[in-house]
Amino acid sequence: MQYIQTIIEIEENELRELLIAELNEMGYEGFEENTDTLIAYIPEDQYIQGAIAELLKQKHLSYEDNVIPKQNWNAVWEENFQPVIVEDFCTVKADFHDLIVNTPYLINITPKMSFGTGHHATTRLMMMQMRHLSFNNAKALDFGTGTGILAILAQLLGASSVLAIDNDEWSYENATENFARNSSDRVEIKQGSLEVVGEGKFDIILANINRHILLQYMTELYKHLKGGGHLLMSGLLVEDETIIVDAALIAGFKKEKTDMLNNWISILFTK
Repeated sequence: MQYIQTIIEIEENELRELLIAELNEMGYEGFEENTDTLIAYIPEDQYIQGAIAELLKQKHLSYEDNVIPKQNWNAVWEENFQPVIVEDFCTVKADFHDLIVNTPYLINITPKMSFGTGHHATTRLMMMQMRHLSFNNAKALDFGTGTGILAILAQLLGASSVLAIDNDEWSYENATENFARNSSDRVEIKQGSLEVVGEGKFDIILANINRHILLQYMTELYKHLKGGGHLLMSGLLVEDETIIVDAALIAGFKKEKTDMLNNWISILFTK
Protein backbone atom coordinates (compact mmCIF):
# COMPACT_ATOMS: atom_id res chain seq x y z
CA MET A 1 0.00 0.00 0.00
CA GLN A 2 1.27 3.44 -0.93
CA TYR A 3 0.82 6.66 1.04
CA ILE A 4 0.13 10.21 -0.03
CA GLN A 5 2.44 12.82 1.48
CA THR A 6 0.80 16.25 1.75
CA ILE A 7 3.22 19.14 2.36
CA ILE A 8 1.38 22.21 3.66
CA GLU A 9 2.92 25.65 4.00
CA ILE A 10 1.92 26.89 7.45
CA GLU A 11 3.67 28.86 10.19
CA GLU A 12 0.96 29.83 12.72
CA ASN A 13 1.12 27.34 15.61
CA GLU A 14 -2.51 27.60 16.70
CA LEU A 15 -3.78 27.04 13.16
CA ARG A 16 -1.34 24.17 12.76
CA GLU A 17 -2.73 22.36 15.83
CA LEU A 18 -6.31 22.77 14.61
CA LEU A 19 -5.33 21.54 11.16
CA ILE A 20 -3.67 18.40 12.55
CA ALA A 21 -6.90 17.53 14.35
CA GLU A 22 -8.96 18.03 11.18
CA LEU A 23 -6.54 16.02 9.05
CA ASN A 24 -6.55 13.22 11.62
CA GLU A 25 -10.32 12.98 11.30
CA MET A 26 -9.96 12.81 7.50
CA GLY A 27 -7.73 9.73 7.80
CA TYR A 28 -4.23 11.20 7.94
CA GLU A 29 -2.08 9.03 10.22
CA GLY A 30 1.38 10.57 10.51
CA PHE A 31 2.63 14.13 10.87
CA GLU A 32 5.98 15.93 10.73
CA GLU A 33 6.06 19.49 12.07
CA ASN A 34 8.70 21.87 10.73
CA THR A 35 9.20 25.61 11.12
CA ASP A 36 7.14 26.64 8.11
CA THR A 37 5.55 23.39 6.92
CA LEU A 38 3.35 20.57 8.14
CA ILE A 39 3.86 17.22 6.40
CA ALA A 40 0.97 14.78 6.69
CA TYR A 41 0.58 11.19 5.48
CA ILE A 42 -2.55 9.27 4.50
CA PRO A 43 -3.11 5.81 2.93
CA GLU A 44 -3.65 6.23 -0.80
CA ASP A 45 -6.99 4.41 -0.69
CA GLN A 46 -8.35 6.89 1.90
CA TYR A 47 -7.16 10.03 0.13
CA ILE A 48 -9.85 12.28 -1.36
CA GLN A 49 -8.16 15.06 -3.30
CA GLY A 50 -11.24 17.27 -3.45
CA ALA A 51 -11.74 17.14 0.32
CA ILE A 52 -8.19 18.16 1.23
CA ALA A 53 -8.15 20.80 -1.50
CA GLU A 54 -11.35 22.37 -0.17
CA LEU A 55 -10.17 22.28 3.46
CA LEU A 56 -6.88 24.01 2.68
CA LYS A 57 -8.51 26.48 0.31
CA GLN A 58 -10.82 27.59 3.15
CA LYS A 59 -7.76 28.21 5.32
CA HIS A 60 -5.85 29.97 2.51
CA LEU A 61 -3.03 27.43 2.67
CA SER A 62 -0.98 26.15 -0.25
CA TYR A 63 0.15 22.52 -0.49
CA GLU A 64 1.59 19.81 -2.69
CA ASP A 65 1.10 16.04 -2.76
CA ASN A 66 3.62 13.27 -3.33
CA VAL A 67 3.23 9.49 -3.53
CA ILE A 68 5.36 7.64 -0.93
CA PRO A 69 5.86 3.90 -1.63
CA LYS A 70 5.55 1.71 1.46
CA GLN A 71 9.09 0.38 1.10
CA ASN A 72 10.53 3.90 1.38
CA TRP A 73 8.87 4.74 4.68
CA ASN A 74 11.61 3.46 6.98
CA ALA A 75 14.16 5.64 5.22
CA VAL A 76 11.86 8.66 5.55
CA TRP A 77 11.52 8.14 9.30
CA GLU A 78 15.21 7.45 9.82
CA GLU A 79 15.97 10.78 8.21
CA ASN A 80 13.40 12.80 10.18
CA PHE A 81 12.70 11.01 13.48
CA GLN A 82 14.55 12.68 16.36
CA PRO A 83 14.81 11.33 19.95
CA VAL A 84 12.27 12.64 22.45
CA ILE A 85 12.89 13.21 26.16
CA VAL A 86 9.69 13.58 28.18
CA GLU A 87 10.67 15.69 31.18
CA ASP A 88 13.20 13.75 33.30
CA PHE A 89 10.97 10.70 33.04
CA CYS A 90 11.24 8.82 29.75
CA THR A 91 13.38 8.81 26.60
CA VAL A 92 11.91 7.71 23.27
CA LYS A 93 14.44 6.82 20.59
CA ALA A 94 14.98 4.60 17.58
CA ASP A 95 17.62 1.88 17.31
CA PHE A 96 19.69 4.05 14.99
CA HIS A 97 20.00 6.87 17.56
CA ASP A 98 23.29 7.02 19.45
CA LEU A 99 22.76 8.93 22.68
CA ILE A 100 23.29 8.65 26.41
CA VAL A 101 19.99 7.99 28.21
CA ASN A 102 19.60 9.76 31.57
CA THR A 103 15.94 9.00 32.29
CA PRO A 104 14.64 6.04 34.33
CA TYR A 105 12.61 4.72 31.39
CA LEU A 106 13.66 4.07 27.80
CA ILE A 107 11.43 3.14 24.86
CA ASN A 108 12.83 2.08 21.49
CA ILE A 109 10.43 2.89 18.65
CA THR A 110 10.60 2.45 14.90
CA PRO A 111 7.44 4.37 14.11
CA LYS A 112 6.88 3.76 10.39
CA MET A 113 3.44 5.22 9.67
CA SER A 114 1.89 4.77 13.11
CA PHE A 115 0.82 7.62 15.37
CA GLY A 116 2.63 8.02 18.67
CA THR A 117 6.32 8.82 18.88
CA GLY A 118 6.30 11.26 21.79
CA HIS A 119 6.76 14.22 19.47
CA HIS A 120 3.13 15.23 19.35
CA ALA A 121 1.65 17.05 22.33
CA THR A 122 -1.09 14.45 22.90
CA THR A 123 1.38 11.59 23.32
CA ARG A 124 3.56 13.67 25.62
CA LEU A 125 0.50 14.64 27.69
CA MET A 126 -0.48 11.00 28.09
CA MET A 127 3.02 10.02 29.15
CA MET A 128 3.29 12.88 31.64
CA GLN A 129 -0.02 11.94 33.28
CA MET A 130 0.87 8.22 33.27
CA ARG A 131 3.87 9.13 35.41
CA HIS A 132 1.53 9.92 38.29
CA LEU A 133 -0.74 6.87 38.01
CA SER A 134 -0.09 3.64 39.88
CA PHE A 135 0.42 0.86 37.33
CA ASN A 136 1.80 -1.64 39.84
CA ASN A 137 0.06 -4.97 39.16
CA ALA A 138 -2.61 -3.13 37.16
CA LYS A 139 -4.46 -4.53 34.20
CA ALA A 140 -4.35 -1.89 31.46
CA LEU A 141 -5.97 -1.29 28.07
CA ASP A 142 -4.37 0.86 25.37
CA PHE A 143 -7.24 1.82 23.04
CA GLY A 144 -5.77 2.93 19.70
CA THR A 145 -2.20 1.86 20.40
CA GLY A 146 -0.52 3.29 17.27
CA THR A 147 3.20 2.56 17.66
CA GLY A 148 2.49 0.86 20.99
CA ILE A 149 4.41 3.50 22.93
CA LEU A 150 1.86 3.90 25.75
CA ALA A 151 1.41 0.15 26.15
CA ILE A 152 5.18 -0.26 26.40
CA LEU A 153 5.36 2.49 29.02
CA ALA A 154 2.49 0.90 30.97
CA GLN A 155 4.47 -2.34 31.29
CA LEU A 156 7.62 -0.44 32.26
CA LEU A 157 5.60 1.27 35.01
CA GLY A 158 4.59 -2.10 36.44
CA ALA A 159 1.35 -3.19 34.75
CA SER A 160 0.75 -6.91 35.19
CA SER A 161 -0.89 -7.11 31.76
CA VAL A 162 -1.64 -4.72 28.91
CA LEU A 163 -4.07 -5.25 26.05
CA ALA A 164 -3.22 -3.03 23.07
CA ILE A 165 -5.79 -2.65 20.29
CA ASP A 166 -5.83 -0.78 16.98
CA ASN A 167 -8.01 -1.21 13.90
CA ASP A 168 -5.27 -0.07 11.51
CA GLU A 169 -3.27 -2.92 9.95
CA TRP A 170 -0.07 -0.87 9.68
CA SER A 171 -0.31 0.15 13.35
CA TYR A 172 -0.93 -3.47 14.35
CA GLU A 173 2.20 -4.61 12.50
CA ASN A 174 4.32 -1.72 13.76
CA ALA A 175 3.20 -2.05 17.39
CA THR A 176 3.89 -5.80 17.27
CA GLU A 177 7.46 -5.07 16.13
CA ASN A 178 7.93 -2.41 18.81
CA PHE A 179 6.64 -4.72 21.57
CA ALA A 180 9.24 -7.31 20.55
CA ARG A 181 11.91 -4.60 20.35
CA ASN A 182 11.15 -3.53 23.96
CA SER A 183 10.69 -7.06 25.37
CA SER A 184 7.08 -6.17 26.25
CA ASP A 185 6.13 -9.73 27.13
CA ARG A 186 3.14 -8.70 29.23
CA VAL A 187 1.53 -6.84 26.32
CA GLU A 188 -1.03 -8.57 24.10
CA ILE A 189 -2.09 -6.92 20.84
CA LYS A 190 -5.32 -7.36 18.89
CA GLN A 191 -6.37 -5.75 15.63
CA GLY A 192 -9.80 -4.12 15.83
CA SER A 193 -11.73 -1.63 17.88
CA LEU A 194 -13.18 -1.88 21.38
CA GLU A 195 -15.35 -4.83 20.34
CA VAL A 196 -12.33 -7.16 20.36
CA VAL A 197 -11.95 -6.64 24.13
CA GLY A 198 -14.93 -8.88 24.88
CA GLU A 199 -16.00 -8.79 28.52
CA GLY A 200 -12.63 -7.67 29.86
CA LYS A 201 -12.38 -5.07 32.62
CA PHE A 202 -9.34 -2.94 33.37
CA ASP A 203 -7.80 -0.89 36.17
CA ILE A 204 -6.48 1.72 33.72
CA ILE A 205 -7.65 2.58 30.20
CA LEU A 206 -5.47 4.73 27.94
CA ALA A 207 -7.21 6.32 24.96
CA ASN A 208 -5.24 8.73 22.80
CA ILE A 209 -7.47 8.85 19.72
CA ASN A 210 -9.80 11.69 18.71
CA ARG A 211 -12.97 13.33 19.96
CA HIS A 212 -15.40 11.46 17.72
CA ILE A 213 -14.13 8.00 18.65
CA LEU A 214 -14.03 8.88 22.35
CA LEU A 215 -17.61 10.13 22.23
CA GLN A 216 -18.73 7.07 20.27
CA TYR A 217 -17.26 4.63 22.80
CA MET A 218 -17.68 6.57 26.06
CA THR A 219 -20.35 4.24 27.47
CA GLU A 220 -18.38 1.15 26.47
CA LEU A 221 -15.22 2.55 28.05
CA TYR A 222 -17.15 2.97 31.30
CA LYS A 223 -18.29 -0.68 31.15
CA HIS A 224 -14.73 -1.90 30.63
CA LEU A 225 -13.28 0.08 33.56
CA LYS A 226 -13.21 -1.43 37.04
CA GLY A 227 -14.68 0.50 39.96
CA GLY A 228 -12.08 2.97 41.21
CA GLY A 229 -10.18 2.65 37.94
CA HIS A 230 -8.76 5.45 35.78
CA LEU A 231 -9.53 6.51 32.21
CA LEU A 232 -6.84 8.75 30.70
CA MET A 233 -7.65 10.24 27.31
CA SER A 234 -6.16 12.67 24.84
CA GLY A 235 -6.24 13.44 21.13
CA LEU A 236 -8.29 16.46 22.18
CA LEU A 237 -8.08 20.20 21.66
CA VAL A 238 -8.89 22.72 24.36
CA GLU A 239 -12.27 23.45 22.78
CA ASP A 240 -13.18 19.74 22.98
CA GLU A 241 -13.08 19.66 26.78
CA THR A 242 -16.67 20.66 27.53
CA ILE A 243 -18.32 18.14 25.20
CA ILE A 244 -16.00 15.33 26.32
CA VAL A 245 -16.44 16.03 30.02
CA ASP A 246 -20.21 16.29 29.65
CA ALA A 247 -20.37 12.94 27.85
CA ALA A 248 -18.08 11.32 30.43
CA LEU A 249 -20.17 12.57 33.34
CA ILE A 250 -23.35 11.26 31.70
CA ALA A 251 -21.64 7.87 31.25
CA GLY A 252 -20.84 7.82 34.98
CA PHE A 253 -17.22 9.01 35.13
CA LYS A 254 -15.83 11.54 37.59
CA LYS A 255 -13.37 14.09 36.26
CA GLU A 256 -10.06 14.32 38.11
CA LYS A 257 -7.87 16.75 36.14
CA THR A 258 -7.07 18.30 32.78
CA ASP A 259 -3.55 19.04 31.52
CA MET A 260 -2.77 21.25 28.51
CA LEU A 261 0.14 21.54 26.09
CA ASN A 262 0.18 23.60 22.87
CA ASN A 263 -3.63 23.89 22.74
CA TRP A 264 -4.03 20.11 23.20
CA ILE A 265 -5.36 18.53 26.39
CA SER A 266 -5.43 15.25 28.27
CA ILE A 267 -8.18 14.48 30.76
CA LEU A 268 -8.11 12.00 33.64
CA PHE A 269 -11.36 10.40 34.83
CA THR A 270 -12.16 7.83 37.51
CA LYS A 271 -15.03 5.40 37.93
